[in-house]
Amino acid sequence: MTAFNAVRFRVKPGRDQEFLDAHKSAHRDWPGIRRVNMVKTGERSYCIIAEWDDMDALAKARPNMIATLDSFRDTLEDLGGGLGVTDPVSGPVVLALK
Repeated sequence: MTAFNAVRFRVKPGRDQEFLDAHKSAHRDWPGIRRVNMVKTGERSYCIIAEWDDMDALAKARPNMIATLDSFRDTLEDLGGGLGVTDPVSGPVVLALK
């Protein structure tokens, strides 16, 4: 069953382009990934949303996702509330609406 993951970020002041460039140059040709989109959700806030073949493919790609995060981690601001610099969620599709 198709799965999605979403990760929320807040970029440090003046580091937006560096953050975006890191994503442009990151390797994303991982088995099971269908598509990935970056959404700007606020002045320095972003959310990346990825579609996967299934939860197994998503789980197997986590080391790659963490390595990619490590390449731009210093551009991120702590989100507060004990979250750290990311707020990730993932799960299988339970209802396709369109």
